[in-house]
Amino acid sequence: MAPPVHLTFLGGLGEIGRNCAVLEIEDSLLLIDCGLMFPNEGMLGVDLVLPDFTWLIERADDIAGCVVTHGHEDHVGALSYLLREVSFPLFGTELSLGLARGRIEEAGLLGRTDFHTVADGERWEIGPFDVEFIPAAHSVPQGVATAFRTPQGTILHTGDFKLDLTPVDGRLTDLSRIGALADGEGIRLLLADSTNADQPGHARSERSVGQVLYDLMHEHEGRRIITACFASHIHRIQQIADAAIAFGRVVAPLGRSMKRNITLSRELGLLSIPDSSIIDIEQVDSYEPGEVLVLSTGSQGEPMSALTLLAANENRWLKLTPEDTVILSSHPIPGNENAVTNVIDNLFRLGAEVIHSGLHDVHATGHAKAEELKLYHSIAKPEWFVPVHGEYHHLVAHARLAETMGLPASRILIAEDGDRLVLDDDGLRPVGRVPSEYVYVHGTVGDIGTGVLRDRRVLADEGVVAAIVCVDMEARRIVSGPEVATRGWVYEPESGELLAEMLERVRAGVEKALKEGADLPGIERALRRASGGFVADKTRRRPMILPVVLEA
Repeated sequence: MAPPVHLTFLGGLGEIGRNCAVLEIEDSLLLIDCGLMFPNEGMLGVDLVLPDFTWLIERADDIAGCVVTHGHEDHVGALSYLLREVSFPLFGTELSLGLARGRIEEAGLLGRTDFHTVADGERWEIGPFDVEFIPAAHSVPQGVATAFRTPQGTILHTGDFKLDLTPVDGRLTDLSRIGALADGEGIRLLLADSTNADQPGHARSERSVGQVLYDLMHEHEGRRIITACFASHIHRIQQIADAAIAFGRVVAPLGRSMKRNITLSRELGLLSIPDSSIIDIEQVDSYEPGEVLVLSTGSQGEPMSALTLLAANENRWLKLTPEDTVILSSHPIPGNENAVTNVIDNLFRLGAEVIHSGLHDVHATGHAKAEELKLYHSIAKPEWFVPVHGEYHHLVAHARLAETMGLPASRILIAEDGDRLVLDDDGLRPVGRVPSEYVYVHGTVGDIGTGVLRDRRVLADEGVVAAIVCVDMEARRIVSGPEVATRGWVYEPESGELLAEMLERVRAGVEKALKEGADLPGIERALRRASGGFVADKTRRRPMILPVVLEA
C-alpha cells in the first residue's frame, strides 16, 4: 500500500479570498498559497481577514515551504502574518515572489523566509514533494498551475486561470502539458478554479480591453483621464499606458502599490513604459489636461485608496473637475459592490464623467468560464475532483459542470474551509476538520475576534445604554444614582418620561438585590437585568447594556 496523502483547506472554499491549502505527505506540509480576504460591509472596522493559522503554528516544524501560484493578495497577502509565527521558504515565479516580497519586507520579516524563483516547466524537490510548475494565463503575469507527484498519483492544482488565446504577453495556459500529464501518469486528483463556473461561455481575451481603452482615449482627447485598475494587473496597466502614449499622454502612477508594482514590473522587463512617458504625480499640474493619464489604485472602493480619497475630494495631489474623465477598468469583487457604487456616485458629484464596466467593455475577467472549464476537464480527465477558489455556489456549479463532463458524482467532493481530506488506495474522503474561523485584522491588532464584531454590530444597529449606580455595601443602600446615559437608543431630550420610568425600574432592581445580600457582581447583574428588561419591554430593542456599579 502506498502512503496516504492528506489535503487540508484553511481558506478559499466558500469565499473569494483567504486561499490557502496544505498538502501533507508523511508528516511534511507544503502550503499552496497563503492569501487574505478583504472585509465586507458587515465586518465593521475590519481592515483584512486572514485564515486561521492555529493548526499550522502547532505544526510549525513540519512545514517544508509554500508554493505561490501567483501574486494576487488573495493568494500571497497573508504570508506576512504567518511568517511572524513560523519560518519557511517560498517558491514561485519571479513576479509572484516580487509581489509577495513587498508586504513581507514592509513587515520586517525578510529574515523569516527564503525566496526560490522557479521557471515555467521546471520540477522542484521540496522536502518529499515533487512539484512541477506549468504556465497559466491569468490577470497577473507569470501565474502557474502546480502538479504534485505523490505516492497516490499526480495532484493538479490549476491556480487561477483562463484560456486566453491572445494574451498580452503571449504566455498561454499550457493545455498541452496538462494533456501530457493526463495521458501519461494520469491525474489522480484535480483542484480547479471555480470563480466563474456559473458563467456561461468563454472569458474575453485581455487583449480585447486594449482596443476599448484606445477608443476611449480618442473619444476623450483634451480631457484629463484618471484610470483605476488593480495594481497587480500588469497586462491591463500595459494596455492603458500604450493607449495613453499613443495619444501623446504621460502616465502618472497614483497610490503606493501602483508605484511599487510598476517599478518592479519595469525592472523585471514585464512592463514597457519609456522613462520619457512616466512622471511623478507631483508633476501633473505642469501638464495640460489632455497630456496626462493618471493610473490609480482603488478600483474596488477600498476606504483609504487613492481613488476613494479622490472621490471624497481629499487627495493631496489631484482635485477633480467637470473636465476630468474617470475610467474604472475593473469589475467589483463580490461583496465590494456597494463600496464601488459609492465611489462612482461621489465622482459624479464632483462633476467628472465616469466610465465603468456597466457602460463599456473596460474589463475582462481573469478566470475561466464554463466552456473553458469543460475543455480543461476534458483534457485533464481526473479520477477525482475538488472544486476550489469560490463562494459555495461557485463550487456547486463547478461540481455539476464536472458531472456533465462524465465524472461520476461519487468522484466529486465539495469541501469547505477547515476540511481535511485523505487520498489513499481507496480513493478520496474527508477525515476531520481543523480550525478555520475568520481572523480579523484591525490596524495593528492581529485578531479582534468575533465577539468584538458582534458588539460593533449591536452598537451600530441598536445603540448603547449605560446604567450607573453607587452603593454602600455595609449599609446596603444606594448612595448615588442610578443614572442612565444612552447613545443611539433614544433621543434623550425628547425621552424624559421614558428615562424617568427606567430609573425607577433600575432603582427598584438594585434595592432588591441589596436587601437580598447580593455581592457587587450580583448587584451588577441585577442592574443589567433591570436596565435590559425595561429597554426590551418598552422599545422592543436590544442595545448594548453597560452596567456600572461603584462602591462608596
